[in-house]
Amino acid sequence: MDKTNVARIFDAKKIEYKYYVFSCPPNANGIDVAAIVGKDPKCVFKTLVTTGKTLKNYVFVIPVAEELDLKKAAASVGEKSVEMLKQKDLLPTTGYVHGGCSPVGMKKFFKTVIDASADTLPTITYSAGRIGFQVETTLAELAKSIRFSTADLIKNART
Repeated sequence: MDKTNVARIFDAKKIEYKYYVFSCPPNANGIDVAAIVGKDPKCVFKTLVTTGKTLKNYVFVIPVAEELDLKKAAASVGEKSVEMLKQKDLLPTTGYVHGGCSPVGMKKFFKTVIDASADTLPTITYSAGRIGFQVETTLAELAKSIRFSTADLIKNART
């Protein structure tokens, strides 16, 4: 089976994980991926990379159906503001392409924050570092490969 760098890192660190390999239709979004792997979208997370006012990069991991609240994200890392990293800068900065970005195995480690909703889930599923590849772990297992904190990061629904 074709393994991504994320799977190789997990294997080397003896991290327990489930591995999903699937054919990803063009323009599939995170909700489509959740359906393909048979998971509730609340349990499938996307990895977003931002740049702060200080020009440092930060990684935020949130449920696929949600939108990142940039003010909450900035507050969680002690920045005045953050903005999304430009798509053209994603590969040179992280080593990953849009749609295949994982919080694990980036070229360089960036401060990472996972949405607090993950604290209530037995496992979360996220990109294994390539389009069509996902991994599922507990937060405790993920913590064996990267340092992260959790915080409320998503925009609240308008009522």
